[in-house]
Amino acid sequence: MPSPSIPVPPRWRTVSTERTLLAVVHNVTAATRLLDVLSLFAGDPRIQTVFTCPGSSAFTRGTEEFLSARGIPLLPWPEAIRTEFDWALAASYGGDLHELRAPLTVVPHGMGYNKYLAAENQNVVFGLSTPWLMHEGQVVPTHVVLSHEEQLHRLRLACPPAAERAVVAGDPILDRLQANLPLRETYRQAFGVQPGQRLVVLSSTWGPESLFGHDPDLPRRIGSTLDPDAYRIVLALHPNIGQGHFRWQLETWLAESRRAGVLVLPDEKLWQPALVAADVTIGDHGSVTFYSACLGTPILLAAAPEDTVDPASPIAGLLHSAPRLSPDNLADQIEQVITRGQDYSHITALASSAPGKSAELLRDIGYEVLGFPPPPHPSTTNALPIPQVQIGNPSAQRIRVTGTHVERSAAGSHSYPDDAHLVVSVLDSDLTLLERAHVVVGPATLAPEQWIAATLRALPGALWAVCPVQHGWLAGNRGGTLVQYLTDGPAEAVPSVLHHRASNGAAASLEDFLLTTSKTSSSVKVTVVDPGRALR
Repeated sequence: MPSPSIPVPPRWRTVSTERTLLAVVHNVTAATRLLDVLSLFAGDPRIQTVFTCPGSSAFTRGTEEFLSARGIPLLPWPEAIRTEFDWALAASYGGDLHELRAPLTVVPHGMGYNKYLAAENQNVVFGLSTPWLMHEGQVVPTHVVLSHEEQLHRLRLACPPAAERAVVAGDPILDRLQANLPLRETYRQAFGVQPGQRLVVLSSTWGPESLFGHDPDLPRRIGSTLDPDAYRIVLALHPNIGQGHFRWQLETWLAESRRAGVLVLPDEKLWQPALVAADVTIGDHGSVTFYSACLGTPILLAAAPEDTVDPASPIAGLLHSAPRLSPDNLADQIEQVITRGQDYSHITALASSAPGKSAELLRDIGYEVLGFPPPPHPSTTNALPIPQVQIGNPSAQRIRVTGTHVERSAAGSHSYPDDAHLVVSVLDSDLTLLERAHVVVGPATLAPEQWIAATLRALPGALWAVCPVQHGWLAGNRGGTLVQYLTDGPAEAVPSVLHHRASNGAAASLEDFLLTTSKTSSSVKVTVVDPGRALR
């Protein structure tokens, strides 16, 4: 019987495939790039694709689960190197690639080759040096795919024999990002960005010199500092971070950032629509920061370890040129860099020698190896996935009210001004904050009036309790007033405005009003459900 990870023999197959392609997956990061490149061939019924993992990466863990979730089994490596294939495709180096029985093409899994990585007691550029490209004096890959001619120049200096196998084929990820720019507003709205708001993307590669390694608390501080009515904040983390520390540990470390309103991207590929949608990217020496600069998005460097990258590389040039994020006045720095704008075109021009043509060039390489012509239809560029994410506010907020204008900020466990309401969601795990809350925000419930009454009894410091209902929101106060309201603004701020108006003797305290924030104005339609009934 054949391995369950390889297709059945040809006589038992439904589709009469003519060639078999082996996808060599080192880790989740490499898998995401490989799946992008494989999309150029996977739709061809003449080709059967099989996947394997050499197990050489420090971040192999999670790769099998990542692929399995996409309906992809793994052929065990010992079996893969005993089997003849028509072509092998990888997006990383490492492991006994020289044992593969197929022509091997290796594409970069990031923006070219830039970082130093120790190998054979040498600190060399990963992917552009002898330890990664040669075995016992022989070049391993049939094709060393590069994105720009400048990489070919560095390869000739570092490993001349491998330069003869080099193919400059542009950057498929950059091409796809740029092709999706017309959908920018689609992605912005999917991330919850309203008119007048800014989208801040935080990006971290892996390792101690990265943004997250250097300062794991930075996402929380930015979330706590920025006005939630003026900014949306997205955090994109390199998959190796979670693979290296376990998902549970990472989620625990990120709990305070989420509480401050930071959206941690739940999928490895959502960084791409986030970059298209971004107004500014705060990053490090990873590829995502460079891609963002290629799109013309302003960047700030929270970490810039120039000694970890080849000084002749484009990323080194960006690290040398881009402004650093200092720990003070975060909001001012972010707004200034957005307003000023930046031009790194002299550096980002080194990202690709074939802009817009990478898919075509990569397809030509593959079909030449496979030995038959490509399909007659041209290669296509797919739209990036529309983010399906839950956009929320900080789960604990300080809200100041002036008339019907509110100023909101994320609230930690610290003290807050006397003139500010503390508004806390029951989804917040900090019970100390919940006990001090002036307004308690609940989830949709089966019996909302009962929930409001019980919550106010249980939390004597709360002035209002509010929860979503089928048509809007239902809120009750300690005096027995029960109101239902509709708004497309920050719904959790409405009880604070109602309380402020009543405390200041406004005769129309329970009537419709216009709620304003630093960036938006929203009508609030208020319906009194029962002004005289005490909630007991």
